[in-house]
Amino acid sequence: MPFTPLPDRAVLMLTGPDAEDFLQGLVTADVGAATAGAASPAALLTPQGKVMFEFLISRIDGGLRLDGPAEIRADLKKRLTLYRLRRKVDIAESDETVFALWDEDADGKGLGDRRFPDTGVFRIYGLAPEGVAEAPAEEYRALRMRNGVAELGSDYGPSEMFPHDVLMDFSGGLSFKKGCFIGQEVVSRMQHRGTARRRLMLVVGEAPLTADAEILAGERSVGEILSIEDAAGLALVRIDKLASAAARGEALTVDGMPVALEIPAFAGYAIPEARGGGDDGTAGDAA
Repeated sequence: MPFTPLPDRAVLMLTGPDAEDFLQGLVTADVGAATAGAASPAALLTPQGKVMFEFLISRIDGGLRLDGPAEIRADLKKRLTLYRLRRKVDIAESDETVFALWDEDADGKGLGDRRFPDTGVFRIYGLAPEGVAEAPAEEYRALRMRNGVAELGSDYGPSEMFPHDVLMDFSGGLSFKKGCFIGQEVVSRMQHRGTARRRLMLVVGEAPLTADAEILAGERSVGEILSIEDAAGLALVRIDKLASAAARGEALTVDGMPVALEIPAFAGYAIPEARGGGDDGTAGDAA
């Protein structure tokens, strides 16, 4: 039952009588469904629908905890303060240390990380768990990548991705049943028209991979590696172009090395059928 500290994550606390309603009107997830026993994904988008901030939400006494990238915590606090206006909400930085704990036997020892529906991964805030072996950060990073869980800061930058790109529509980070939130019109249109063309995929090579490298099908680019851990990593792939490449029987390579792409187990999307008459599969809204 290993654990690792996550110094690249930091916490904001939102407290006060208006905290839940305030956040509910801003972020992609249903804040009303947040519990004290789980850490649930959510994002604050740009008006154009791209992920500006991402975090895990959990309930605390009198409010909510936001667990997000440490390097942009101050920016998130500033943004939330800008939106607060006259609402009765206190937004404060917390000195809680963030830990990840994972194992089937870890159930009940922390807050379940809902980005990992089929794997026992938990969040602990505050003190390190006792009687548990500490693992290197690379072990958790590899676990995260094997499960297709991308994080802002580690794998992609602010305002680069739509929520669909990084599978928030399957991880529980997007709610289409709640009220309005910033960027909702764009992501709702993408959802209902089925126009998400870029998708996160697992990439595996025969030797160590290179971050930011292009994934080629023949001589055509079908995607880019976002981040790696040795010979595996996360890639952002144009699934329409991938379908066209598969129809042509073209092999996938990175820097001349054969690679394989796989849809993360929790993700419910499929590679579309190749469209006839084109060579790049471009159609619909670019995602």
